[in-house]
This record gives sequence, C-alpha cells and structure tokens, in this order.
Amino acid sequence: MPAFVNSSVPSGSGGPEKLLWEGCSGGRQVPTVQRGRHVQIDKTALPGVLILTPRRHGDSRGFFCESWNKARMAEHGLEYDFVQDNHSLSATQGTVRGLHFQSPPHAQDKLVRCGRGRLFDVAVDIRKGSPTYGQWVGEELSFENGRQLLVPAGFLHGFATLEPDTEIIYKCTDYYAPECDGAVRFDDPDIGIDWGIDNSAAVLSEKDAVAPLLKDFDSPFTFEG
Repeated sequence: MPAFVNSSVPSGSGGPEKLLWEGCSGGRQVPTVQRGRHVQIDKTALPGVLILTPRRHGDSRGFFCESWNKARMAEHGLEYDFVQDNHSLSATQGTVRGLHFQSPPHAQDKLVRCGRGRLFDVAVDIRKGSPTYGQWVGEELSFENGRQLLVPAGFLHGFATLEPDTEIIYKCTDYYAPECDGAVRFDDPDIGIDWGIDNSAAVLSEKDAVAPLLKDFDSPFTFEG
C-alpha cells in the first residue's frame, strides 16, 4: 500500500523557543484547517486524522496551555467525549507499542501527546472499503513541540520512542475493554511504515511481536463515506 507521511521538521526550522511559546507548526507543509487563538488544527493525508497544536502562553515562569477544552474544540467541529486518560513510560529508545485498536462496541477515538521525550506516532486506516485502507500517516510528537495526534476509531495506532524515558499521554472515548483489544504487526511490509528506528532492534511486548499481518486480518471497521 502507498504510504502518506506527514513527518515533522526538526526544531531548528522554527527554533525550539518558537515551537514552545507560539505553538508553531515548525514550517511543515500541511494544509491548515483552522488557526485559532487557543489551538492550531492541521489536516493530514488521511481524512479525520488531525494534528492539534495547543497554543502555549509563556512568561518568565514557563508556560500555560489548554491541552484539551471540550467546548472550544466543539467550536472547531471536533466533538469528542473522552472518558479515560492513559499514561505510559517507555524506558528504552526504540520501544514500539502497536499497532493497536479496540473494536466495536468499544471502539476508541484517541488524542495522543508526549509528556516527556520524543516519539513517532502513527495512524493506519483499517476501515473496509475506505479509499485509504492500509495507508498511514506519522507525526513526531515531543514535549517541546506540543503537538497532539487525533486518531479516530477505525484506525490502528502505534508509536516508536525516539529518546529514552519517553512518556505518552492519551485520551480515549471509551474505556479499555480487553475482550475488544487487537493488534496488527508494526513492521507489516504491506503497510510499510518508516518508524525512524532499526525495526530489527525494536523493543516489543510479546503480544505485539506475534500480532497478525494486515493481509491475515479481518477488520471490524467499515468505511461509511
């Protein structure tokens, strides 16, 4: 499957300070949906997968930002009822978690950000009948750039850590349901994700290491147009 990648530009393109205080997109050439007073919202090549950059208001003490505001996001057409927050630490650089999904009736929309360190976050379309089935987008998330990736239900989600002791924090619209939990191989050749790491040295859970390939996977999601 062809890959559509929205990779980030290193902080030198806009400078760490600019990224930190202004919520700058770092010069990435992606179409902007809306640039508001509180958040910038950028499209990716996969419809529905969005990059949110909350604006950080800084002074001599540091900064403040709203990482999520339900009412403000609804004004931008993003209406999500998040019910669970998850927070994980990956001690080793090159750790991969994914590619995961939770099937109906407990499918999850996710809003992902990095609390510390740096990671490459990925979404893969697995909706049967979708014109972008099997295609992926990825975005570098870090504490410095403040970006968040919105991953709707019907997409696989996974990430690779690019620094040691990286923390990921994400919101979900449904509670964890182990009976609906599933995965696809992170290094599936038909998907062809460039994780920016040595795949052969990736640190994986036992479950992720034996996940099925996309061609052997019967997706529980259907594209609705």
